[in-house]
Amino acid sequence: MVKPLDGLVLVCGPSRGGKSRWAEHLVAQYSPVSYIATSDSRPDDSGWQQRIRLHRDRRPPHWEVIESGADLSLALDTIPTNHTVLVDALGAFTAWHLEASPNDWAQLEADLIKSLQQRQRPVVLVIEETGWGVVPATAIGGRFRDRQGQLAQQLDTIASASWLVVQGRALDLHALGCPLPQE
Repeated sequence: MVKPLDGLVLVCGPSRGGKSRWAEHLVAQYSPVSYIATSDSRPDDSGWQQRIRLHRDRRPPHWEVIESGADLSLALDTIPTNHTVLVDALGAFTAWHLEASPNDWAQLEADLIKSLQQRQRPVVLVIEETGWGVVPATAIGGRFRDRQGQLAQQLDTIASASWLVVQGRALDLHALGCPLPQE
């Protein structure tokens, strides 16, 4: 049984595990809904275009769609307060800012957390789980994995619910696990 949404809800998992579908299911009972797409459209990537089509086909036509580009915080801040929000996904936000210095990245994280905490209606945030694979072969790949994983942990500390979606199954992490001690 899924409780009514409250505050920030995280939905994480591997590629093609069902994260977006579960997130869409969670917000389907709410109205109005704003859907934030964080990735660029990649018009020359036919595989990416197919994924975008699948997502579009599943979304109800009355959902407002916002393409945030690099500024996810600004997109969140401009959505009316009475909207439930679905953000798909955190990985593109992280990727947009891979070249940011550690100090700039820390500010971007703080801005995002502030924007999420100021929302009056639920926000469901899809997060790609990247830490289960092999160690990235490049420094920038390692930076992406580390930033994504650390930000996901920070977000979980303010989330009312956190779901792991893998192999088409959704697991309630707050019910099944306990938080790690602070470092």
